[in-house]
Amino acid sequence: MPPYLSGPDASGPPPPEDYAPPPDTGLHVVFADGDLVVVEKPAGLLAVPGRGPALADCLARRLAARYSDIRVVHRLDQATSGLMIFARGAAMERALSVAFQTRQVDKTYEAIVLGRVATLSGEIDLPLAPDWPNRPRQRVDPEHGKAAQTRYAVIDNEDPRGSRLRLEPLTGRTHQLRVHLAALGHPIVGDRLYAPCPAGTPRLLLHANRLGLAHPRSGALLSFVSSAPF
Repeated sequence: MPPYLSGPDASGPPPPEDYAPPPDTGLHVVFADGDLVVVEKPAGLLAVPGRGPALADCLARRLAARYSDIRVVHRLDQATSGLMIFARGAAMERALSVAFQTRQVDKTYEAIVLGRVATLSGEIDLPLAPDWPNRPRQRVDPEHGKAAQTRYAVIDNEDPRGSRLRLEPLTGRTHQLRVHLAALGHPIVGDRLYAPCPAGTPRLLLHANRLGLAHPRSGALLSFVSSAPF
């Protein structure tokens, strides 16, 4: 197993169908020091490898070619773009994993959803569980699901594609934002798993646009912003 996959995400995501990663045109590293690296993941690229050589190309592998000591501490869906943080070395991997588990990392996303969201802000509180017969889909499951909460706020209701939202996941369940928005009746534009995909939509319109945390070593407050490319 490559060293960058030694953490809790070592199992990798479910294999996508017909995986065609975007060309490797170079990494967009936002920040790097001796402890961590913050990088932008393009849409369509796996965060970590799937099973088998056809699914080996991923952001972690590309990043490891430059930083041999990087370790995975969280993931983004293949279809999602935006900011990801990687630890450098085992000690920082443990520290950042604890920060994510104890909700000391602030993450926000930007998305465009189908339709007009009438309530300008709110919180979605729906438990989620794997939809085993239809993997990798997840589903709302009040009986067996794990707690999942998402805050949302409307940024723009004038976009012809739908409402533009700011999303803050308070928990980190698989496909949480996608399932919650679909359950609200406003699936994310371009979501081929949970919604009809309008013609001419090349990708999921979901982007991890902000990441904030205290540096695990120095305590300095770090804040990173990435503009949504849609």
